[in-house]
Amino acid sequence: MNFKYNPKQIRNFSIIAHIDHGKSTISDRLLELTQTVSSREMQEQLLDDMELERERGITIKAHPVTMYYKAKDGAVYQINFIDTPGHVDFSYEVSRSLSACEGALLIVDAAQGVQAQTLANVHLAVERDLEIVPILNKIDLPAAHPEEVKKQIEEIIGLNTENALICSAKTGQGIDQILERILIDIPPPKVSDDPHLKALIFDSHYDSYRGVMVYIRIISGTITKKSQIRLMATNKCFEILEVGIFSPNEKAVDILRPGEVGYFIANIKKTSDVKIGDTVTNSRSGATMPLPGFRMIKPVVFAGIYPIDTSDYENVREALIKLQLNDSALHVEQEQSLALGFGFRCGFLGLLHLEIVFERLQREFDLDIITTSPSVIYKMTLSTKEEKLIDNPAYFPDPSKIISIEEPWATAHLMTPLDYLGPIMNLGMEKRGFLEKTETIGQNRLLLTFYFPMNEIIIDFNDKLKSITKGYGSFDYEFSHYKTSDIIKLEIQVNHEIVDPFSCLIHRTKAEAKGRSICQKLKEVIPRQQFKVPIQASIGGKVIARETLSALAKNVTAKCYGGDITRKRKLWEKQKKGKKRMKEIGKVSIPQSAFMEVLKSED
Repeated sequence: MNFKYNPKQIRNFSIIAHIDHGKSTISDRLLELTQTVSSREMQEQLLDDMELERERGITIKAHPVTMYYKAKDGAVYQINFIDTPGHVDFSYEVSRSLSACEGALLIVDAAQGVQAQTLANVHLAVERDLEIVPILNKIDLPAAHPEEVKKQIEEIIGLNTENALICSAKTGQGIDQILERILIDIPPPKVSDDPHLKALIFDSHYDSYRGVMVYIRIISGTITKKSQIRLMATNKCFEILEVGIFSPNEKAVDILRPGEVGYFIANIKKTSDVKIGDTVTNSRSGATMPLPGFRMIKPVVFAGIYPIDTSDYENVREALIKLQLNDSALHVEQEQSLALGFGFRCGFLGLLHLEIVFERLQREFDLDIITTSPSVIYKMTLSTKEEKLIDNPAYFPDPSKIISIEEPWATAHLMTPLDYLGPIMNLGMEKRGFLEKTETIGQNRLLLTFYFPMNEIIIDFNDKLKSITKGYGSFDYEFSHYKTSDIIKLEIQVNHEIVDPFSCLIHRTKAEAKGRSICQKLKEVIPRQQFKVPIQASIGGKVIARETLSALAKNVTAKCYGGDITRKRKLWEKQKKGKKRMKEIGKVSIPQSAFMEVLKSED
């Protein structure tokens, strides 16, 4: 299909949807209909090219694709689709991708209705003033109730659904109408008269043969092979080796013009040179002001990642650097632990983000690693009036010098059928949350707004919510504010020696239960010694939980058969003294497997 460059015949759009509302299937149908992919190459979830994405049925990375479509008016249009993740942990990915678009398709499951993450991502699109086209998918399901879902979209999101499209991605019904609606409702890119090159970097990835591949949307000016460019955030200059588009695989072209979406390769070897959201311009007489919207990401959840085999340290470092390029929200710094050796302290946007990074390190780089239990950042005000940010219990200051400790709180939106309100309220109380407001949606659903301490919801909240609502509840959160709280350091001692990797920062009301569970687990996994080993959980010197690992006993009186009892007593007294001496000088070495077991049980 021959496309002659005309900005008025370009459309850039994204898709917003909750997990499992059919976004990847609709993408597949659009690729088929525009013949971007031949039927021979077609497979399900084509744009989700990561094994992990297919397995979990979620989109993790934004994936752009350029399609050409001959419309009913006879003109050929270039449609650039930037696929986005649906989960709250990847909301920065979504916001960057939306910055490269003029419109978005809002896909809602006609059986399940509006869900929490749909809401969060729609607000990102509304903030950027994008044109939103509502689409009701899965219309072929017997449980579909399109009229009720339309009402929900109008009530919750405030979009007019008079002209909402009804389709079924599975059967292909209504897909051709989506393409026509994209051309009518989504505006073409605004082309500025500015001759200077300005391009937004919305993603990148590392190719082991060609270096860093940078994904861009051209705002003004043009970019070709041999162009001399400058990345404005890092102020580094490069020469372009190749420019191209995704269709859906990389395809080299001669030039990228305003409004178009594509990639460039420029012999960038250092992954730290490329920042997502940065502006690309000419190295000589380029733009002076970058495009708005670039911000450094602040991680929310922190955890340590350590190689099981210490000789893998360098491999883990290189793997994390490569992942950082593909995932700008991942924060990495070096760390050392007495028990686990050299490793890295990593910052994540949430627990799913941590899980995905952990699994990618294991699968894509074939590494054996362990992660410590996740924590959040606490703000501490010391008696010297100094403010300290702490995410690692090892750096907890002397409690006598702390005036106050603040912990991060999050605003959480929960959507649930009416029947599960009681169990959700109990879960909220268990997690120290309080209910801000309740809204009724339609006849049978509620939108609950809760405030939660961040450290209560990062570990198992989503799993518990899914199990008590039988999978129907959905949840989305964002950081709200810091609030003074009674946070203490829980220390675990084995044979009266503090074991740092098991220490954690926790609310006083939860400390006893947590301490007891760690002590019980350690009693199971530490090998028995020749002497009794006390395992204690303490707060500032006060023991709150204790387990005792009994000694391996040797029967020293086995050789005594008959005779006076004093012979046996003499041997027992000798054994007792030996055990006492052994306890004073004996050390308990905790095997690596014990650390793994305890950390796994905490997860």
